[in-house]
Amino acid sequence: MNKFGMSVLAIALVGITGCTRVETGEVGLRQNFSKQIEPTELVAGSINQTLVGNVLLFQVRDIGLDLQNLNPQTSDNSTLADFDMMVVYSVNPSSVSDLYTTKARAFHAEDKNGDTFLMYNYMSTIARNAAYKSVGKIAAMDTVRSRDAIETDIMNEIRANLKEEKLDTALIVTQVQIRNIQPAKEIVASANMAISKQNELIAKQKEVQIAQAEAQRQDFLSRPQNLEYMRVQAQLNISEGVRDGRVQTIIVPNNFTSIGRITEK
Repeated sequence: MNKFGMSVLAIALVGITGCTRVETGEVGLRQNFSKQIEPTELVAGSINQTLVGNVLLFQVRDIGLDLQNLNPQTSDNSTLADFDMMVVYSVNPSSVSDLYTTKARAFHAEDKNGDTFLMYNYMSTIARNAAYKSVGKIAAMDTVRSRDAIETDIMNEIRANLKEEKLDTALIVTQVQIRNIQPAKEIVASANMAISKQNELIAKQKEVQIAQAEAQRQDFLSRPQNLEYMRVQAQLNISEGVRDGRVQTIIVPNNFTSIGRITEK
């Protein structure tokens, strides 16, 4: 192989090994030879040489904050036994350079692979604070059935905080999902006892209603005017039965005298 061919091969190898591609959902920043960050973001799909300097890659889409084992206090001063939630946010691609170069490094997070997640620690802090504030508006035994309302309130709290810090166009919260709400054991035990007592009260109220209805029935039957009415009604029913041929045996009342006069021939 001549020198020209070797030079072409060398250039090709350099082209393959000395480039970084920005993938979908990422934004790149070029770090020059002197370690300075260039202000222009490198968009997804671009291929950038790394022979001189370096290209830093940042995930900007669907970054998840997994917040576990929180213990917020409710409006009735009860501390939840456990509270877990997931918050998902995205970074505006056009804000990557500004966030990385102007915000404290402690605001960002780096995983074991060396990937940097912009504002991860910052978002974790304000999401945690929002959870504590939102849960603090709800009574302990209402937290479980108020899951949707708490999720919405947490999202609104985070967004309000970002707007106050003028970060609402750079960081966009897309989802808040509560994975677990567990009130304190004594609160659950107290609620179960209250339900049991309530069921007992309902049963006793039913018993009282039945007893009252029976007492009213007995009182009605014991009244003289009602007894006389029933006696007359019974005699009327017997007479109608005899007349219509529906009664074969006649029951004679104890004060019976006569139904009619029998005329002898």
